[in-house]
Amino acid sequence: MTRDLLTVEGVTYGYGGSDWRLYPCSFSVQEGEILGIIGPNGSGKTTLLKLAAGVLSPEAGTVHLKGRRTADMTRKEMARHVAYLPQQVETFFDYAVEDVVAMGRFPHAKGFGFLTAGDMAAVDRALSQTRTEAFRNRPLSHLSGGEMQRALLASIIAQEPEVLLLDEPTGALDIHHQVRFFDLLSDLVASGIGVVVVTHELNLAGLFSHRLLLVSGGAITHQGPPEKVLSPDVLYEVYGEQVVVSTHPTASLPVVLPAKGKRKDRETAP
Repeated sequence: MTRDLLTVEGVTYGYGGSDWRLYPCSFSVQEGEILGIIGPNGSGKTTLLKLAAGVLSPEAGTVHLKGRRTADMTRKEMARHVAYLPQQVETFFDYAVEDVVAMGRFPHAKGFGFLTAGDMAAVDRALSQTRTEAFRNRPLSHLSGGEMQRALLASIIAQEPEVLLLDEPTGALDIHHQVRFFDLLSDLVASGIGVVVVTHELNLAGLFSHRLLLVSGGAITHQGPPEKVLSPDVLYEVYGEQVVVSTHPTASLPVVLPAKGKRKDRETAP
């Protein structure tokens, strides 16, 4: 029997100077599960993930980690259990990749923060899992966008968290590395961790997620298995008639394609 790792209950949020609001949202991620969060731009996906990660404090509602309120936990304590990777990470110093990945061990460090043999073994595993060993000694400034994203992913894997919260982690990756990335997430959840991933890649979300949350207009409008959420009626309601839903030829799961717009005849000048 699986258990809930991270539970978000009725959280709300608003930004000063804006009339946009996140209305009460509730969800949980279980051990051994990939939970995909999808929805149009500006719908509230990133805000919802930041609330789950403790980066933002909700106006109302609570977040619990295995039954304990995260608001009662220190940042270091939270980081031992929950790892968060935002869309963009500011890099003020040109560290080598191995050093960046090693920073993921700091929540577990004791005393003066020196890394143990066990810490370095975790760093090596994270580099191997993300296929970044080849440029472990390369400075961040010498990486492509996709390579940097994999290095940052390695740093939060090195934390060895129970929950991974990822915001658009495959945005800079080509299709080859996108699939490898989701394959890696599948391997990680097989060990019992829970993953929440915000993505615009509807097809990858549908193929690899156990459940999907669809966020629109600051609210969770639908949640359930991919075949339920990625249905024509649901997607037309949120995205309009610009999408066509078909079936994957080998996985028997829904595939979302852009609809070809009607071609307008060019007007002839008088």
